[in-house]
Amino acid sequence: MPDLKPPTILVIDDDAEVRYSLGRVLSSKKYQVIEAASGELGVAAVKKGPLPDLIFLDIRMSGMSGIEALQHIRSVNPKQLVVLMTAFGTAQTAIEAMKYGAFDYIMKPFDPAKVLTIAENALKAHADMRAVVDYKPTINSDDYKEGIVGSSPVMQDVFKIIGQVTASDVTVMITGESGTGKELVARSIWKHSHRASKPFIAVNCAAIPDNLIESELFGHEKGSFTGATGQRLGKFELCDGGTIFLDEIGDMALATQTKILRVLQQGEIQRVGGTETIKVDVRILAATNKDLEEMVKAKTFREDLYYRLNVVRIRMPALCERVDDVPQIVDFCLQNLVKQKKARTSKVSPEAMSVLTRYRWPGNVRELENVVYRSAVIAQGDTILMKDLPVEVREAAGGAVPIPTPTGDTPSPFDVTRTTHSENRALATAQVAAENIAAGESPLTIERALDFLHVELSREPEPILERLEREMIVRVLAATEGNMLKASERLGMTRATLRKRVDELGLKF
Repeated sequence: MPDLKPPTILVIDDDAEVRYSLGRVLSSKKYQVIEAASGELGVAAVKKGPLPDLIFLDIRMSGMSGIEALQHIRSVNPKQLVVLMTAFGTAQTAIEAMKYGAFDYIMKPFDPAKVLTIAENALKAHADMRAVVDYKPTINSDDYKEGIVGSSPVMQDVFKIIGQVTASDVTVMITGESGTGKELVARSIWKHSHRASKPFIAVNCAAIPDNLIESELFGHEKGSFTGATGQRLGKFELCDGGTIFLDEIGDMALATQTKILRVLQQGEIQRVGGTETIKVDVRILAATNKDLEEMVKAKTFREDLYYRLNVVRIRMPALCERVDDVPQIVDFCLQNLVKQKKARTSKVSPEAMSVLTRYRWPGNVRELENVVYRSAVIAQGDTILMKDLPVEVREAAGGAVPIPTPTGDTPSPFDVTRTTHSENRALATAQVAAENIAAGESPLTIERALDFLHVELSREPEPILERLEREMIVRVLAATEGNMLKASERLGMTRATLRKRVDELGLKF
């Protein structure tokens, strides 16, 4: 049998009137409210137990302050959700509240609707955190010391090619979008090769000005140009016996390309301003996110160098091509953050993970790492919840984003008389996609479903957007059992606008 016991909320405030009024508001939603008249009594109640589901805590109290009480409470239960109350909405107050792990803070005098919204959101977060109590990481980060994480078929192909090229000194071209991990592949090839005991040097060709890159790669002699006050060894000399990784080689100037070709063909270099030929034994790995074939046609990249570099090609897939790897990458990132003491968060709620796997990740693994880091820092407990994810990620993935209660009769997002065709089409498409996502469909299936709808609805006399609007309103009203307020919030319009559209479309609810 499910636990039907109502959530318990502890109100800590030294003002009896505040405790009474807040208690009445919370009790209206059948929450069980208990009170403490000081910070000391509130901390004692938490230590004694049982632990409340949520705490409303005043910041300014005689005796122990709210911030001090919050620190004591979180030392007893680091996961305890606390909403701080204050009559002084200063920047300092907000910063202090969030710094010490408050779930939220609310201004006095209270808006009852705001109190209930915060309580509802906090209790949902509490439930989500309990839902991942048996969370087990999908990987052990120690097994992925090279940083290449994934077990999808496309990544297995990458691993196989890496293994095949490590036994020789063959030149490898690594291609793929920015942020896919091309340098990690290069480092992995080096680590498993017979050159692993020798240097590995990575050079970002796009980050070095054309007038400096030759000096950076090949070195220079004293006096060879203004500012050359002494002899300098280049990367190729420093890397003798090892492996050099030329990242973004598509950005390299033609003059420098010629000298790279000489290294590949003859194994020798000349310092800038020098006449001595220097032999070097260096394996070259290169990477680019550009279309070198097109650059060869446009004569902005040397054809002979292209063929020299492209002996073996490894293509790193975009993250959207291997969405099954997202949970593993997230686990890897979180474990590393915890080990480096950059964050205390080590878990992800199922709801948040669902959003992460549905997002398209235009910035690839690098973007995912940044989102995980940001969300782990923002998270108030040891679990990343849906609310901790960036809004743009939630929206793009079709995740639930809290909709503010509208005021006034704002236009319906589907009202074709008041919005443009492209806006309506985008919004209708988003709603249909959200329905499919909610049903657990993959992004590929969603795209196919939308293609199917477009073809099928084009055969009918009724306009496509009007048909989609009608179907979405019918489905949302059915799901909310005809509750106009809930349906309007889900659809993103006011109740008045929804009622108007229901009447205009001839729907009966």
